[in-house]
Amino acid sequence: MKWQGRRGSDNVEDRRGMSTGTKVVGGGIGTLVIVLLVYLLGGDPSGIIEQSGSQQSAGPVQSTEAEEQMAQFVSVVLADTEEVWGKIFAEAGATYRKPTLVLFRDQVQSACGYATAASGPFYCPADEKVYLDLSFFDDLRARYGVYGDFAIAYVVAHEIGHHVQNQMGILEEVQAQRMRLSEVRGNQLTVRLELQADFLAGVWAHYAQKMFNSIEEGDIDEALNAAASIGDDVLQKKYQGRVVPDSFTHGTAAQRSGWLRKGWETGDLNQGDTFSAAI
Repeated sequence: MKWQGRRGSDNVEDRRGMSTGTKVVGGGIGTLVIVLLVYLLGGDPSGIIEQSGSQQSAGPVQSTEAEEQMAQFVSVVLADTEEVWGKIFAEAGATYRKPTLVLFRDQVQSACGYATAASGPFYCPADEKVYLDLSFFDDLRARYGVYGDFAIAYVVAHEIGHHVQNQMGILEEVQAQRMRLSEVRGNQLTVRLELQADFLAGVWAHYAQKMFNSIEEGDIDEALNAAASIGDDVLQKKYQGRVVPDSFTHGTAAQRSGWLRKGWETGDLNQGDTFSAAI
């Protein structure tokens, strides 16, 4: 992806030099999913993760040159999403509210509760912020063989997709529907929510290429590989040794990469109704 020398976003909040003063117990890839689902259901997620203390202290950010370059890169990606979605919303007669990207280390407090770096990147609708520990991308490379700057851009764009869903009222509707559903049906609805976020990430890439000519050969393949590598079926097979479709929350490798590709190829929001489509 062509990004060096390009504008970064002003909406980046760097908390990497801050300590929450909080002991976080648990974490893992499923913890934040539970926190966010409880939040969407109108519950209080604070009891899911044990905590003690609430003081914050600031200190200097000790980071490598590679980490600083990564921070600059995600800032440029965020700026791109702001311009793309700003244009799309304006053409629809609406105003796009720019979210904030929070960079943190190890653990963080959001309006959706506390989370650890092990939870991965997440969007909190209560404060309209995306939370990201940059070490997540090292884990993607080491654990799943996900390489490339555009794979990283896809992850950021996916979380911004949740912000778009929030602004369009989709998250609120999902909350209302989940309250009337069983756990299995609720999981199926969550899968459709996540697949739509993948589609929206593809839509962003479609317009980013048109507006900035920033996508290079091989970039889309990097993103598709990333989407497939974190499919529920792949992760469950890797860590549980078996696949349990009723517990899926994000979709299979084929579904995730398929909807990402559809967004990239069409750029048409009207084709992103994952809630009524056969997936």
